[in-house]
Amino acid sequence: MKKKTKATAPAPAKRRKAGVAKAAPKRARPAKAAASPRPTAAPPDDAKRSVRRLRSQLARAQARIAELEASADIDFLLDIPNRRGFERELHRSIAYIKRYHASGALIVLDVDRLKPINDAFGHAAGDQVLKSIVAVLLRQIRSSDVVGRLGGDEFALLLWNLSETDARAKAAALEQAIDQLAFTFRGRRVTAGASAGVAILGPNAEAGRAMEQADSAMYVRKAQRRHEA
Repeated sequence: MKKKTKATAPAPAKRRKAGVAKAAPKRARPAKAAASPRPTAAPPDDAKRSVRRLRSQLARAQARIAELEASADIDFLLDIPNRRGFERELHRSIAYIKRYHASGALIVLDVDRLKPINDAFGHAAGDQVLKSIVAVLLRQIRSSDVVGRLGGDEFALLLWNLSETDARAKAAALEQAIDQLAFTFRGRRVTAGASAGVAILGPNAEAGRAMEQADSAMYVRKAQRRHEA
């Protein structure tokens, strides 16, 4: 009879020793960008100084602009209004005359014999003659009147509150005063002279038309003076 053999259970599988799991290497965190320094407010005293400096620069710039604007209307040699400045004043004056029913006169005056003086003695001599003539004109008018240089040897005068008779008398007086001027250049005595034409400014006056009338009258007078000489 066979002996019963005890069934033996299979040996349990050997457990693997649980190894310690290695931790994954930590990723390096990106370095934080250095924070830009915050602008600091200027101290109150520095801010005030900056404001004062900017205001001073602005004031100088504005003064320079005003100076340039004024010089654009002034004859650099004679320090009186040039054509642009005089015509601007003439337009303003005629607007005033029309509004307030005032009156005035425009005289255009041309210097005689200036070109021969320039040719014989140079432009410095001619400049001296022009400066002397302007001095005479300024002495002959009131502070409310205006003298301007239209260009070259031609001048214009804006005179307030004159009748036609008074305006023509004033033109004759200006001619006489300039005729009396005498100059000595290189030992020679020379004179200049001037011819004047008049236009009356009233409620219906127009600047361009008045200039044409006075200019035409001046050329008529210049021709008369040549025949009188």
